[in-house]
Amino acid sequence: MIDPLRITTTPSQSLTLLDLQRMVRATLESRFDEAIWLRAEISELKVNRSGHCYLNLVEKGSGSGAPCAEARAVIWRSVYANIAAKFESATGQRLSSGISVLVRVIVTYHEVYGFSLQIIDLDAGYTLGEVERRRRETIERLVSDGVWDMNREVELPTPTLRIAIVSSATAAGYRDFCQEIARSPYNFQLTLFESLMQGDAAEESVINALSAIAEQEEEFDAVAIIRGGGSTSDLALFDSYTIATYVAQFPLPIFSGIGHDKDVSVVDMVAHTMCKTPTAVATYLVELADTQMAYVEEYAQRLRDGVVARLNSERLRLERLSAELGRSSMVTLSALQHRLDMVEEGIKSDARRLIQSQTQRLESLREIVESHNPQNILRLGFAIVRDDQGRSIDLSNIAIGENVNIELSDGSLRANVTDKKIG
Repeated sequence: MIDPLRITTTPSQSLTLLDLQRMVRATLESRFDEAIWLRAEISELKVNRSGHCYLNLVEKGSGSGAPCAEARAVIWRSVYANIAAKFESATGQRLSSGISVLVRVIVTYHEVYGFSLQIIDLDAGYTLGEVERRRRETIERLVSDGVWDMNREVELPTPTLRIAIVSSATAAGYRDFCQEIARSPYNFQLTLFESLMQGDAAEESVINALSAIAEQEEEFDAVAIIRGGGSTSDLALFDSYTIATYVAQFPLPIFSGIGHDKDVSVVDMVAHTMCKTPTAVATYLVELADTQMAYVEEYAQRLRDGVVARLNSERLRLERLSAELGRSSMVTLSALQHRLDMVEEGIKSDARRLIQSQTQRLESLREIVESHNPQNILRLGFAIVRDDQGRSIDLSNIAIGENVNIELSDGSLRANVTDKKIG
């Protein structure tokens, strides 16, 4: 329990502002007479031309992330170079905004500039631990959300040649990627969706680039997120939960090539395929195209072999069917010939029977006709009477006194009608 500071004032015995400020300063400096270790996040950092470093330190609330405490701080030129070099050597990154730090400070108060902290030392190991803690929290959250493996399960199209790229247009890593792709024999179609890859606006920029790709996903086979090497703080962008969860759930397979060989970000972990560097992404895509083309060529060869085998099989089948058709035709022709012979024999037999029947009928008719021959009739005692013109007569058209010719079986007579009797 700190004893309250008792100051007696009256309207006639008041304090000046300077008096109050000096009292505040004396009180603070007496209470904080030794340097203390302090945890905070750097929200702003600026090194002026004189070499002094001015910072703004904040502590963010657990809810909205808005600062719940804030203070100005300074690292004087006499110690800044040493602190900055030690920090960068240990963490691989420069002191910059957005970094959580553990600093040793002297509490100071100035009558004009107010409360501030003078940083005299820094524990780089704390910052490294904070980075790793945030990475673990991001990973645990992605696993808990059930999205950790989603992008790795997206099927790669064949061939994988239409590539959307998220990168800065001026980045060396992007140039290396394009140069490596250009050396391949394949017709890659590269489309850059330019994005900031560091700084406070980088997270939103990367998300915007990915959103633009998602709106036209049918035009691409895969996405490459590429960024060359940088400081740990620069690459910490790709440990962002916001970016990582977007990558994990992206509808197209994502290839990541972020940082140096030793760098592995959370985005690398959730991407479909992680490559060490931008050049490694290009190399992988070319090798993937080699594999896919080899598969296509193998499949084409298998298809050709299958077609040849099928053609040979069908040729043999046609030959067999042709032979069977020949044999079947011979059997059919033989059967038809036999049937034709039987039909011919039947026709001939029927013809003979018909001829014989008609011959018998004609013979009967001939006998009938023969039986009506006048000579035969005359032989039975009949006679044929004709007038002088050779016409047959009857009693109605012959007159008494006319001459008639009488034909008998053995000759003829000429007679004169002397009488006739009708009835």
